[in-house]
Amino acid sequence: MQAFDLASRAGKRLASLLVLASIAVPLSAKAEPQGTPPCNPPQDLVRLSAPLKQVARKIASGDPIVIVAMGSSSTAGAGASSSTASYPSQLAAELQRQFPKQSITMINSGVNGEEVADMLKRFDTAVVASKPDLLLWQLGTNSLIRDHAMNDRGALIRQGLDKMRAIGADVVLIDPQFAPKVIVKPQAGQMVDFIAATAKKENVGLFRRFAAMKRWNEVDRLPFSTFLIADGLHLNDWGYYCMAKGLAVAITEAAQRPVMSAVAPPPRYD
Repeated sequence: MQAFDLASRAGKRLASLLVLASIAVPLSAKAEPQGTPPCNPPQDLVRLSAPLKQVARKIASGDPIVIVAMGSSSTAGAGASSSTASYPSQLAAELQRQFPKQSITMINSGVNGEEVADMLKRFDTAVVASKPDLLLWQLGTNSLIRDHAMNDRGALIRQGLDKMRAIGADVVLIDPQFAPKVIVKPQAGQMVDFIAATAKKENVGLFRRFAAMKRWNEVDRLPFSTFLIADGLHLNDWGYYCMAKGLAVAITEAAQRPVMSAVAPPPRYD
């Protein structure tokens, strides 16, 4: 995996403990790619259902924030022109622009081809060991395109979520991409619904990547070639950029969202 340390004091030895070599991402990466459509994620589409309380605490205290992106090839950055064009790298740059005084470390723990069971086998070393404040967990695509049932993975997902709760980390689940190799599968809708239901039941955030990409294609009228590479599955640089921008909008709002009090206000007598 790769660590992207965006703090001004980059070079911390933490990254050297990660499984793969660390790469520092310059703050300038990644602006909106030249010659591409504008990316303006609608707030109502990307809004997370749950607030990010741990991230909010770190922002309030000014303490460093550690984010781990767990997933398969679309987290690792398959289809991107370089590692800095992957969604975790571009998201780190977007968040640093939102919080310029905050130290933000992004750890890319994506591995091509993995399903939930594979990810859980390395969860302790790839996620827990980094003590993240936020886990972005992309899942479901490989199970779907291989025609593997996902509902039997619910217990495994809960195991991962329990590990995150034990260290006080926030979690955002990321559902499959809206792409030809995904939507051709009859169970695509059920997979998206299953992940949404899991996020709701477990009270964690959900980034609706499928719905966001569907909007690009069906509402914004962008052909798949605008945001996917030729394999009909993986995003290109612009696709990763717009995904990252949507996630940045979602994370920024959820981390600054007022937490409603559970205590009802006293009745008024007019």
